[in-house]
Amino acid sequence: MQSAIILGGGMVGVGAALHLQRRGWAVTLVDRREPGRETSYGNAGMIQAEAVRPYPMPRDLATLLKIATGRTNDVRYSLSSLHRHIEPLLRYWWHSAPKRHREAIVGWARLIGYATSEHDILIREAHADNLIRRAGYRALYRDAADLELSVKNAEQDAREFGVNFRVLSGSELTKAEPILRDDLPGAIHWLDTWTVSDPGALVTAYAELFQRLGGRIVLGDAQSLQQTATGWSVDTDQGRIDAAHAVVTLGPWSPDLLYKFGYRIPLVRKRGYHMHYSGGASLDLPLVDKGNGYAMGPMAKGIRITTGAELTGPDALATPVQLESAEASARELIDLGKRAEPDPWFGTRPCTPDMLPVLGQAPRHPGLWMNFGHGHQGFTLGPATGRLLAEIMSGETPSIDPAPYRPERF
Repeated sequence: MQSAIILGGGMVGVGAALHLQRRGWAVTLVDRREPGRETSYGNAGMIQAEAVRPYPMPRDLATLLKIATGRTNDVRYSLSSLHRHIEPLLRYWWHSAPKRHREAIVGWARLIGYATSEHDILIREAHADNLIRRAGYRALYRDAADLELSVKNAEQDAREFGVNFRVLSGSELTKAEPILRDDLPGAIHWLDTWTVSDPGALVTAYAELFQRLGGRIVLGDAQSLQQTATGWSVDTDQGRIDAAHAVVTLGPWSPDLLYKFGYRIPLVRKRGYHMHYSGGASLDLPLVDKGNGYAMGPMAKGIRITTGAELTGPDALATPVQLESAEASARELIDLGKRAEPDPWFGTRPCTPDMLPVLGQAPRHPGLWMNFGHGHQGFTLGPATGRLLAEIMSGETPSIDPAPYRPERF
């Protein structure tokens, strides 16, 4: 029986663990905390079937100037930590040119194409249907010209990738969400995306399924990973664990571990914040406020607001400027109620400069595998990339061509 250690208990790690397990592998999942407590816990709670285009870096001068002068809420940065981001940002800018972004879209859309179907299998096996709603979400626009342009892009995505959407006028939007103010131009209702009332609970449900099927979850230190004569070992609260293979699914922390084995993989690390609100109005479906760079959706703890990207240091204190701006914008739309927690949650999204995950075997270390760098979509793509990785590790014909994601491209 083949054996593997999975380092990282987020959606990506749990997805890989389950897919290896169903192929007969003996799998141990190792994390410093229980599964689903890091980035997988803090997202906007969407399994995004419509997200066929990875986020490129803006290349027009006007948008870059707005970011540089702090006049947009989508992206904020800390000047004192900007030196940490310069190299990956320059690579990101280069890959965001139209031709190269097009290449990224092709590789990205292939993964997105079977994200919901892979989740569907796990949702049913994990008895987690109570957490899922299959009714899409609405992207709200405050500017009619922005809505018109986005509709054109949506029509192109529908033709090319088969995504489904419906355009809502301002009055149709108000009818769908009566709590909204009634003077908005309209929205795009993306129909194929699924929403989750508690993202952390969904990861936990998948992890419990993994355990019911015989998998082992232990607390341990990923940085203790060592190559041995027979494979790989890691130190845990249950002692040293050995396996023939090790899989790095540590999200933004993955490059730090791989650096000691001689791999230098660049990441744009985007911090995001969230906060729950209770006692106000209730939304029917999640809303993404496209003009103000945040999402808000109904969840188990109340309405959750999730922010865009902050470029800061890994150990920097919370600076929830974006959250405060998003909250003020949301209060213009609905009765948000009061904050349900004393402090905002924050976590980091691991974005590669070419906007594609890192997936495959380490070039110089047999039995060491990588699966990270999913950007804003680790929650969406975890089961899909877990399946692709397990196929490769098991010697099967991959369901899609894995070449665009190979680690050696860096």
